[in-house]
Amino acid sequence: MSDTPLTFKEMCDRFEVTPRTLRYYEYIELLSPEKEGRSRFYGPREIARMTLILRGRRFGFSLEEIRQFLMIYETEGTRAQMEVWVGMADRQLEVLEGQRRELEQTIADLRRLRDESSASLKGTGQKSST
Repeated sequence: MSDTPLTFKEMCDRFEVTPRTLRYYEYIELLSPEKEGRSRFYGPREIARMTLILRGRRFGFSLEEIRQFLMIYETEGTRAQMEVWVGMADRQLEVLEGQRRELEQTIADLRRLRDESSASLKGTGQKSST
């Protein structure tokens, strides 16, 4: 990773986020860019944090959970952060597995109802539009 800081626009482009999102992450203190006048510059630390933030969001963690996770590194170091991460991941995996089971059941129910409707249409001699 380059040590050359990114500008605000470069940061938005690199991570495919809107300026509003980037400003919000700064507002809630997930990111702390260097400031020179009205310009902001994002160094390796902020780039790494943004990577973790977006990965956390993709996995379904709240911004508050991500903020607390990032704070652990600052106060307790890598090992403590990794220990917390394992617990967070275990909990989120349970949530996602539950959502998958619910989604699979919903799909099965929808297929069943569609098939019943299709069979009913065929039984009455009407054309099916599927």
